[in-house]
Amino acid sequence: MSTGKLRIDLDAIVANWRALDAKTAVETGAVVKADGYGLGSDYVARALYRAGARKFFVAAAEEGGKVRSAIGSDADVFVFSGHMAGDTDMIADLHLTPMLNSLDQMTRHFEALPGHPFGIQLDTGMNRLGMEWSEWSAVSSLALEQGPALVMSHLACADEPDHPMNAYQLDMFKRMTDGINVPRSLSATGGLLLGPDYHFDLTRPGIGLYGGRPFDAAHKVVQLDLPVVQVRELEEGEVVGYSNTWQAKRPSRIATVSAGYADGLLRSLSNKVRLFANGVPVQLVGRVSMDLLTIDVTDLDSVPEYLTLMGDMQGVDDLADIAGTIGYEFLTSLGARYSRHYVAN
Repeated sequence: MSTGKLRIDLDAIVANWRALDAKTAVETGAVVKADGYGLGSDYVARALYRAGARKFFVAAAEEGGKVRSAIGSDADVFVFSGHMAGDTDMIADLHLTPMLNSLDQMTRHFEALPGHPFGIQLDTGMNRLGMEWSEWSAVSSLALEQGPALVMSHLACADEPDHPMNAYQLDMFKRMTDGINVPRSLSATGGLLLGPDYHFDLTRPGIGLYGGRPFDAAHKVVQLDLPVVQVRELEEGEVVGYSNTWQAKRPSRIATVSAGYADGLLRSLSNKVRLFANGVPVQLVGRVSMDLLTIDVTDLDSVPEYLTLMGDMQGVDDLADIAGTIGYEFLTSLGARYSRHYVAN
């Protein structure tokens, strides 16, 4: 096999969901947008549904079909982007619940799909999605008369527990929603970890399910093994890869591995990251190219068929730190060429 093997531990995802659920006294949903953070929203949603999750969140209506097919009809699929123009048939046919973000979306939904479930998203200071204070004040009575399934907002700085924005947004959300007889949700993974004041009626963890920060106790979910295509011997002074960014300081053995930035391995990892040969670290040398990596395996007694980039020895956030990004970007960038293997009991 000339492509990498991506092992996705669905049991670990379920264990992470259960661990987060145990931290609250309210219902716990699951964010499965971006194709389950790059890991397969159908597999992830089905596993979490079997574990007891009944509320799922996607970014756009187009993502809803895969999730709906996986979980059946007796769970809710909420759409963060709301009811966009052209989405009416999808929302109706797939039984999606749009989180209405504006007066225009509210009008569109009530006119096109009267009686169809909907939610409301409020802006409490992030200035991204949702109705601002003045808009909500103007239409809250009308919206609440129609019986929304959920009212939510989103925290901007929940991964920084001491950031003053958290308390500010909590106060704004309470001021905008206290007294309404509708389920409320403010927190994704970071907000859930801030404690009960942020839990309301429903939490909606995302990155914590997939083994990422800020849920430091999460089980690792992903292992990525990359096949060795060729091994060559270099003399001292020879160079490797584009732009000659690495030069051998001794006689060296270089393994060329099948993966690159086309597979989501960011070019900023060049000359920085380690892979593992049965637990033994080996260094990436030279540039990350589109399809290939070059690894210094000089000190190995033998070169295995696969080298491990991500797994128990090095998680997604470790790689993100080296690349200068975040775990979210690394997960959602994992390419389509990998052979995916799902593990579940």
